[in-house]
Amino acid sequence: MLDEFIWGRVRRISPEAPVPVVEVERQSMALGGAGNVVSNLVSLGAAPVPIAVIGDDIGADRLRAAFDELGVGIEGVIVDLARPTTVKTRIIAHNQQVVRADRENRAPITSNIEDAIVECFIREIETADAVVVSDYGKGLLTPSVLARTLEAALKRDLIVCVDPKMRSFVHYQPVTVITPNHQEAAEASGIAIDDELGLIEAGRQLLRSLDCRAVLITRGEEGMSLFTDDAVTHIPTVAREVFDVTGAGDTVIATLALALASGAFFEEAAILANHAAGVVVAKLGTASVMRDELLATI
Repeated sequence: MLDEFIWGRVRRISPEAPVPVVEVERQSMALGGAGNVVSNLVSLGAAPVPIAVIGDDIGADRLRAAFDELGVGIEGVIVDLARPTTVKTRIIAHNQQVVRADRENRAPITSNIEDAIVECFIREIETADAVVVSDYGKGLLTPSVLARTLEAALKRDLIVCVDPKMRSFVHYQPVTVITPNHQEAAEASGIAIDDELGLIEAGRQLLRSLDCRAVLITRGEEGMSLFTDDAVTHIPTVAREVFDVTGAGDTVIATLALALASGAFFEEAAILANHAAGVVVAKLGTASVMRDELLATI
């Protein structure tokens, strides 16, 4: 995805409707979605390979330029002529988001595109240490794509980290760790998370029902909770200031996967991811965490 930001200020209300008039001062763009995961992995010192779908439009050209600037190859980025490149446009005035406009097609990709994606995936995992599956509900991660790619990753015994979107997590297995947020965990487990007891019950239910080694539930200002067969670990937030939560989940999954691929235990990886999230929420817009920033917060 491409994240577009239109920055400005508000001095008056429109005479045409009860809405603010934003006087545009500047515009910026950044890699969004799985592209933001790639940005975070690069800034932390990894060499990521994106596998994704884009359209044949100006948004795709801008994405290619952004990947090129990062020094990231895009051999695994497939052009689908039947859909636009997903672009999220946020209008921000006085450091607050006024409105967001999305240009996208969330229909499932065709079988031909599925085959191309899986072919790229199987080729690239030959030299991979870990896999990050970032689902944004945009039609790429069909049940067929998930089944074929996760099976291939299992055969190579790779670490697989999943940031889910579907209400049912049945297609996200087998994986190493899954990272739902508070609401996603409640919906997938069928257990209301109104207190710590509900949280623990939901986390353990997900761990029991899925073929995974760990569940990490992200809880916003309340931090994270890590569930493994051995323990439940609550990790309080370290964020001192929260300006923008855009892309925080991308930073979490990127840091978690890189830490696990580097030999960290689950708890160590989760703590690192929590610190990384604390860094990026203090930045406006889609942001990445640098290694020196991560070290400094620790």
